[in-house]
Amino acid sequence: MALAELYTQYNRVWIPDNEEVWQSAEITKDYKAGDRFLHVQLEDGTELNYPVDPAALPPLRNPDILVGENDLTALSYLHEPAVLHNLKVRFVESKLIYTYSGIILVAINPYKQLPIYGDAIIHAYSGQNMGDMDPHIFAVAEEAYKQMARNNKNQSIIVSGESGAGKTVSARYTMRYFATVSKSSSNAHVEDKVLASNPITEAVGNAKTTRNDNSSRFGKYTEISFDQSYQIIGANMRTYLLEKSRVVFQSENERNYHIFYQLCASAMQPEFKHLKLGSAEEFNYTRMGGSTVIEGVDDRANMVETQKTFALLDLKGDFQMDVFKILAAILHLGNVEITAVGDERSSISLEDKHLNIFCELLDLNCDKMAQWLCHRKIITTSETVIKPMTRAQAVNARDALAKKIYSHLFDFIVERINQALQFPGKQHTFIGVLDIYGFETFDVNSFEQFCINYANEKLQQQFNLHVFKLEQEEYMKEDIPWTLIDFYDNQPVIDLIEAKMGILDLLDEECLLPHGTDENWLQKLYNNFVNKNALFEKPRMSNTSFIVQHFADKVEYKCEGFLEKNRDTVYEVLTEILKESKFHLCANFFQDNPVSISPFGSTINIKSARPVLKSPNKQLRMTVGSKFRSSLSLLMVTLNATTPHYVRCIKPNDDKLPFEFDSKRVAQQLRACGVLETIRISAQSYPSRWTYIEFFSRYSILMTQQELSINDKKQICKIVLQRLIQDHNQYRFGRTKIFFRAGQVAYLEKLRSDKLRHACIMIQKSVRGWLQRKKFLRVKQAAIIIQQYFRGQRTVRQAITARTLKETWAAIIIQKYCRGYLVRRLCQLIHVAAVTIQAYTRGFLARKKYRKMLEEHKAVILQKYARAWLARRRFQNIRRFVLNIQLSYRVQRLQKKIEEQSRENHGLLERLTNLASTHMNDMDTIQKLEFDLEKLTAQKRTYEEKGKKYREDSEQKILKLENQNKELQEQKETLEIKLQAKTEEMKEKMDDLTKQLFNDVQKEENQRMILEKNFQNQKQDYEKEIELLKGEIKILKEEKTQLQHQIQQEIVIQDGLKVEVGQLTKQAQKIPELQKEIELLQTQKLDVEKQAQSQKRELREKMSEVTKQLLESYDFEDVRSRLSTEDLEHLNEDGELWFAYEGLKKATRVLESHFQSQKEIYEKEIEGLNFKVEHLSQDINHLQKLFREENDINDGIRLEVSRLTSENLVIPDLKQQVSELENQKLDLENRLQEQTVKLKEMSNRLHYELEGDRTQRRTNEAQNEIEIKEKERLKVITQEIEGLSNGLMQDEIQGEVKSKIKQETTRLTVENMDLEEELDMKDRIIKKLEDQIKTLTKTIEKTEAHVPTSSKEYIGMMEYKKEDEERIIQNLILDLKPRGVVVNMIPGLPAHILFMCVRYADYLNDADMLKSFMNVTIDGIKQVVKEHSEDFEMLSFWLSNTYYFLNCLKQYSGEEEFMKYNTPRQNKNCLKHFDLSEYRQILSDLAIRVYHQFVIVMENNIQPMIVPGMLEYESLQGISGLKPTGFRKRSSSIDDSDTYTMTSILQQLSYFYSTMCQNGLDSELLKQAVKQLFFLIGAITLNSLFLRKDMCSCRKGMQIRCNISYLEEWLKDKNLQSSNAKETLEPLSQAAWLLQVKKITDDDAKEICEHCTSLSTVQIVKILNSYTPIDDFEKRVTPSFVRKVQAMLNNREDVPQLMLDTKYLFQVTFPFTPSPHALEMIQVPSSFKLGFLTRV
Repeated sequence: MALAELYTQYNRVWIPDNEEVWQSAEITKDYKAGDRFLHVQLEDGTELNYPVDPAALPPLRNPDILVGENDLTALSYLHEPAVLHNLKVRFVESKLIYTYSGIILVAINPYKQLPIYGDAIIHAYSGQNMGDMDPHIFAVAEEAYKQMARNNKNQSIIVSGESGAGKTVSARYTMRYFATVSKSSSNAHVEDKVLASNPITEAVGNAKTTRNDNSSRFGKYTEISFDQSYQIIGANMRTYLLEKSRVVFQSENERNYHIFYQLCASAMQPEFKHLKLGSAEEFNYTRMGGSTVIEGVDDRANMVETQKTFALLDLKGDFQMDVFKILAAILHLGNVEITAVGDERSSISLEDKHLNIFCELLDLNCDKMAQWLCHRKIITTSETVIKPMTRAQAVNARDALAKKIYSHLFDFIVERINQALQFPGKQHTFIGVLDIYGFETFDVNSFEQFCINYANEKLQQQFNLHVFKLEQEEYMKEDIPWTLIDFYDNQPVIDLIEAKMGILDLLDEECLLPHGTDENWLQKLYNNFVNKNALFEKPRMSNTSFIVQHFADKVEYKCEGFLEKNRDTVYEVLTEILKESKFHLCANFFQDNPVSISPFGSTINIKSARPVLKSPNKQLRMTVGSKFRSSLSLLMVTLNATTPHYVRCIKPNDDKLPFEFDSKRVAQQLRACGVLETIRISAQSYPSRWTYIEFFSRYSILMTQQELSINDKKQICKIVLQRLIQDHNQYRFGRTKIFFRAGQVAYLEKLRSDKLRHACIMIQKSVRGWLQRKKFLRVKQAAIIIQQYFRGQRTVRQAITARTLKETWAAIIIQKYCRGYLVRRLCQLIHVAAVTIQAYTRGFLARKKYRKMLEEHKAVILQKYARAWLARRRFQNIRRFVLNIQLSYRVQRLQKKIEEQSRENHGLLERLTNLASTHMNDMDTIQKLEFDLEKLTAQKRTYEEKGKKYREDSEQKILKLENQNKELQEQKETLEIKLQAKTEEMKEKMDDLTKQLFNDVQKEENQRMILEKNFQNQKQDYEKEIELLKGEIKILKEEKTQLQHQIQQEIVIQDGLKVEVGQLTKQAQKIPELQKEIELLQTQKLDVEKQAQSQKRELREKMSEVTKQLLESYDFEDVRSRLSTEDLEHLNEDGELWFAYEGLKKATRVLESHFQSQKEIYEKEIEGLNFKVEHLSQDINHLQKLFREENDINDGIRLEVSRLTSENLVIPDLKQQVSELENQKLDLENRLQEQTVKLKEMSNRLHYELEGDRTQRRTNEAQNEIEIKEKERLKVITQEIEGLSNGLMQDEIQGEVKSKIKQETTRLTVENMDLEEELDMKDRIIKKLEDQIKTLTKTIEKTEAHVPTSSKEYIGMMEYKKEDEERIIQNLILDLKPRGVVVNMIPGLPAHILFMCVRYADYLNDADMLKSFMNVTIDGIKQVVKEHSEDFEMLSFWLSNTYYFLNCLKQYSGEEEFMKYNTPRQNKNCLKHFDLSEYRQILSDLAIRVYHQFVIVMENNIQPMIVPGMLEYESLQGISGLKPTGFRKRSSSIDDSDTYTMTSILQQLSYFYSTMCQNGLDSELLKQAVKQLFFLIGAITLNSLFLRKDMCSCRKGMQIRCNISYLEEWLKDKNLQSSNAKETLEPLSQAAWLLQVKKITDDDAKEICEHCTSLSTVQIVKILNSYTPIDDFEKRVTPSFVRKVQAMLNNREDVPQLMLDTKYLFQVTFPFTPSPHALEMIQVPSSFKLGFLTRV
C-alpha cells in the first residue's frame, strides 16, 4: 500500500524538536494526498497543524508492542527517531545498556556499576546463540569465540566510541570473557597474564580527561591466541598513536597518565625513597590541569595493583625499578628551571636540584645536559655552529625530550608485556580486540584529532563493506533476488587524506623542508583542494584552519603544531648524551637500530586483501603521519582477514550522570559511529523478517476460516499477504522467512489492532445494549407495577360499597374453593405423571447402571486375564533374562576355572592327603556296611529257622489230620454196613439227586469260568502294572546309581567345602534320630511277624472248627428215620454217598464264598498297594528332584569352592546369593526331612500291610492245605464209596464227578499261587523302595558326617602379603568396573574388603604395613577418581565406597560414640593396636573432594537441558509465552543444540537417582546431591530469566510455575520431600509469581514486597523493568511503579547482586551410619580377582 495511506487518525508520527531532537505526536485527522498540513496532537495535549511536504512526510512511530526491542532492525519503521526512542526506552525505563543494531552492539555508558558482569553472567552466555539472550558484550564475545571454533577462522571485535563512552571497559570485559570460557588446563595461567596486561597498559596509557576519568590515550589491538583445543596460549598487543603531548601538557581539570600519580602517591615507601619524589602538586608535569586527585580513586592502592600485575607477568623488581626510575626522571626533568638570559639566550643552573636528580637517575653527565638543553648544534657542509636557544625554545626542547623518553618507555613496556605473553608453539587461531578512539570533534582540533578521524574513516569503510556483504548473504540464503543497495562510500575522503599528494603527503613534504611552516603547508592545501574537492573547505573567517567533510560530520582543524607533532624530533645532541648513559635501559632507547624483543613478528601470517601502501621516500616513513598510516594499513589488512564484530559505545550525557539520556548527544554519536548507516542500509531493502510460524501465530486473527482450513501454514501466509498487501513489491517470500519493507509490519499491526478494536467495539456494543435493555425492562416493569397499584387503588375508592364488598367477598370465597379444587386436581395429575416418569426413569437408570456394572465386570475380567497374561509374559522374559545372565556368568566361571586348572597342581599333594583320610573314612563306612550285612544274614537265618519250625508244625498237623482220617474210615466201615441194606431203596432218589446235582454243578462251573476269565483279565492288568512298576524301579535304580556316583564325587570334593561345614553341622545331629527310627521300624517288623503268627494259629483253629461244624451238621439218625425199611439195604451204599456229596456241596459253596470275599479283599489291597506305590514313587521322584536341585546348588557352590581351594581360599558366592541359597537349602532340608518322615511312615505302613498280607497269605495257605487235605480225604471217601456202589453208579458219572472235583481243586491252587506271586512282587517293590530310602538317608548321613571334622570359624580379616598391596589396589580399585558388579553386591563391598585388610595389618601390630596399605588405598581412590573424572557411575560408586570405608574406620575404631551401635560380635572386631583418626580426616577430605567432582559431573550433564526445558519449553500447550518480533539472528548463529524438554530434565534426574541407589549411596548424601541439582536448576533458570527480556511475561510465568510443579511431583514420587530441594526453587517460584501478579496500584507494590522475600531488591527491579507485554492489551510496568517498589524495598538488607551463583555448593555432611554386615560373613566374589587373599 502507499505510504501516505498510513497517515490516518490515531496513528503517531515523529516531528523534529530542538530540545529532544524528535517529539511524538498523534494524528487527529486522516491525511489526504495534497494536504499542506498534518493535524497532530502532542503528548502534552497541544494540538498542532504541522506543515508537511507531500514528498517527505514526517516519520511514523512504531506500535507500542515493538518498542523496547532487543534489535533495532526488528522495528517496523527504521529511522533515526525510532532508533533514538527505542534506545531511550531501554536505557531509561528498563535500565538496559546494550542493544543490537543488526551486527552492531550499541553499548550506552550507564555511569554506574551494574551487577551484570560476574562469572555467573559469563557462564549464562557461554554456549548460547546470539539473539537467544538479551544483548550483552558477552554475547558478542561468545559469538566470536563460537565462530572461531566452528569455522577455524580468525575473529576481530572492534570497540569504538567517544572518550568516556566505555570503550576500555568493554574491551576489558571481552578479554575477561575469553579468559574465563577458554581456561587452559596447564598451570601457566596464561589467561591471568592476558588480563594482567590491562591494568599495566591503563596505568601508562590512560589518563583523566574532561569527558572520562579513565580515558585511553592510545589505540590498542590485542590478539588473543588459541591452540587447536581453543584454549588461550598467549597474546600480542599493538598500540597506535600514543598522545605524547599529555606528558608535558594537560588542559584544565585533566591529569597526566595515571602511573605518575601512582608513583607520587607511593613516594614515601622505602623502596621509592631513592627516587626523591614528592606529591603530585610538586611537579610541573602533574599539576598543570589543577586536578591531581580523582574522586573515588586511590592512587596508592592502584600502584600496589600495578606492581602485582608486573609480577604476574614475570616482570620482577629490577625491571619495575628501572621503569620507575625513568618515570621519576621525567618528572624531575619537568621541574628543571630554565632562566632567560636576555631575549636570545637561556641557561640552567648546575646547582639545580631536579637536574642533578634527573642525571643521577639516568646516570648522565650533568654539565652536558645543562648545556645542551639551552643550546643547539647546527651542522652545515662547511662548519658546525652552536646556537643558543631562547627560554621558550629550551622549554620546548626539554618537553620534547620528556615526550621522547616516555614514548620509548611505553613501547618498551608493551614489548616486555608481549614477551611475557609469548607462547612456545604455533597459534591455531586468534581473536583480536580493537580498542580504538571514535570520531572526535572539539572546539579546537589538531593533529591528534585528524589522525583519529582518519582511522575512523578507514574503519567505517570496512564496516560498510562488511554490512553490505552480510545483507547479500542473507538474501542469497533465502533465495530472494538481490538488488544493489546504495550505501555511503567514504573512499573520496580517504583519498583526500592518504592518496598521492593528499593531506598527509603534503604534510610529510613540508616537514622535509628546513624552513617548513604550518602556514606554508596550509597554503598548499588551499591551492590543491579548495574548489577542487567538495570534501575540503576553507573557513570563511580564518586563514589558519581547514575543514574536512567526514562521514560523520564536518570538522575544522587548526594547522598550528601539525608539522612539529608530525616530525616528533629531539635535538641530536641530547640523544647522543642519552646514548652515553650508563643506565643501559635509557641508553638502549636511543640506539640507532634497537633490537625488538617482541616474538610476534614472525608468527603472524596474514594474507592481505589489498596491497599495502609503500612510501617511495624512506625519510617520510619516519614521520608520525607515515608511521600511523602504515600501521593503520596493517591493521586494516588484519581486520579484512578476520570476521569482524562491532561494538559501538555511546556516551549518554556529558555530565556523567547515571541513566540520564541526552538525545542530542546520543543522536550525534549514532550518526558518527555508523549505527544509523546500518539502519539506512537495512531500511532500503527488507528490514523486517519474520518466520512463517511467527507470522501465522501473530496474524491468524486476520485470516478467514477458508484460509485457516488449509493445512500448509506457509501457503496460508502467502495467501493472506497477497490479500492484505496488494503491492507485492512490499514483501518477499523466502525459504524460511517473510521479508517486509519498512512500515509493512506496522501496517499489519494496524490491521490487527483495527480488527481487535472492531471486535472490542462489537462486544462492547452487545454488552452495553444488553445492559440497557435489561435496565429498560426493569424500569418498565416497575412502572407497570406502580400503574397497577395506582389504578387498583383508584378503582377501589370509586367502587367501595357494602354490596360490592359482599359480592367481592363471596366471589373471593368461590374463587378460593374453585382454585383449590383445580389446583388439587392439577397436583394429582402432576403427581401421577411424576410418579410414572420417576418409575420409568428409575427403571431406565437401574438398567443402565446394571448394564454398566455388567460391562465393567466383563472389562475387569478381561483386564484380569490380560494383566495376568502380561504378567506371565513379563515374568517369562525376566526369567529368560535371568537365566541368560546366570548362564553367561556360569560360563565365565567355568572359563576362569579352566584357565586356573594349571594353577591347581601345587595343591594336589594336600588333596591326596585329604583323599587318604577320606579313604579311611570310606573303609570305616564299608566295615559298617559289612556289619549291617552280617546282621541281615543273621536275620535271614532266623527267618529260615522259623520256616523250618513252620514246616514241622504243618507236618504234625498233617499227622493229626491223617489220624482223623483213620477215625473217619472206621466210621465209614460202620456206615457201609448200614448203607448196604438200603442202597436199593435209594437208587431212584439218587437218580433225581444226581440229575439235580449235575445241573447245579454245571451252573457253578459256568460261574467259575466267568470268574476265572475276570480273574485272568485282572491278572493281566496287574501284570502290566507290575511291569510298569518294574520299569519305574529300573529308572529309580538308574537314578540311584547316578545319585550314588554324584555322591561319590561329592565325597571327593567334600574336603574343600569348608564354608558348607558350618551350614551342615545342624544336619549331623539328625543321624541318631534316623538310626532310632530304623530301630523302631525293626522292632515294629518283629511285632508284625509275631502278630502274623498269632493270626495263623487263630485261622487254623477256625478252620478246624469249620470242619467240625460241617461234620456235625449232618444228623445220621434223622436220615435213617426218613428211609423206609425197604431201602435199608441201600443205605450202606447210597446213603453215605448222598450225605458225603451234600456235605461236599456245602463245603465248596463256603469255600467259594470265602475265596470270593478273599479275592475282593486282595483286589482292594492290591489297588491300595498300587496307589501307595504310585504315591510313594511320586514322593520319591519329588524327593529326588529336590535332592537333585540341592545337588545342583551344592555343585555350583562346590565348583566355585573347589576352584578357589587351589588358592587356599574359601570364596563362596556373593552374600546375597549365599543367604538365598542358605534359605533354599534350609527349605530343601525341611522338605527332605518331611519327605523322609513321610517315607518312614509309608514304609511302616507298607511293612505293616505287608506283614498283614503275609499273615493273610499264610492263613490262606493253611486253609488251602486243609482244603487239599479235605479233598484228599474226600477222594479217599469217594474211592471207598465207588468201591461200595459199583452196581449203583455208572462209570461215567463217577469220572465226571472226579474230574470236576479235580478241576475245582486245581483252580483253587492256581488262584492261591497267583496271589502268592503278586504278594511276592509287592514285597520286592517295597523292599526296593526301602533300599532307596536307606541310600538317600545314607547320603545325607555321609554329607553330614563331614560337618564336625571341617568346621572353621572366621574372624573377619583378609590375610595378605605386603608385596600384594599393588595387586589389591589394581584389582579392587583401579580395574574394578561397577556396572557388572553392583547388581548382586552388598553396598560398599570393596570398602569392607579394604577394611578387612586393615584389620589384618592391625592384628599383626605392623605399623609400617598398615601405614603403607592406607596410603596406597587413598592414592588408588584418588587415581581412579582422577582417571574417571567425567564418569558419573564411577564417581558415584567410589563416593559410596569411600563413605563406607570411612564409616568402617569409625565403627570399628573402638570409640564409645561409634561402638554403641554395634553388635557384641562387631565390637570384638574393633581395631586393637592403632588409632586411625588422622586417616579418617584424610578420607573425609577425600570424600568431600569426590563429592564435589561428582556434583560437577551431574551439573555438566544436566546444565544444557535446564534453559530449554525449564524456560523455553512450553509445558502448557496453547499458551505461548513468547512474543514473535522478527528478530534477525546472525547467519552464523545456527541453533545446533538439541531440543530438550521438561521430560528430558526429569529423565536425567531419574537416571541420577537410580544410579546412586544402585551404587548404594547413603540416603542422606543422595538427598544432598538432589538438593544441589535443584538449586542449579533454579539458579540457571532464574539467571537466564534475568538476561532474557523476551521471557519476562505473564504467560511465561505460568509455564515456569507448571514446570516447577513437575519437579515437585518428581520429589514426591522419589520420597525426597525431606531433602529441602523444594526450598531451593523458591526464588524461581517467586519470580514466576511476580510475572503473573498485577503491577499497577500501591497495594500491588506492597504485596510484591511482602511475597518476594527470596528475591533481592536488584532482582525484583530487574524483573519489573524487563517485563514485556505480549499483546497490545497488556500494560507495561510504569517507571513510577518500579520506583515505588524500589522505595519500599530500600529498608531490606540484602546483597546487591543480580545473578545467583550457579557454582555455589552447599556444605556436605557425611552422617555416620554403621554397617549392618558382619565382617566374618563377607565373601569376595570371583570377579574381583583377589584369589591371593586369604579369609581369616
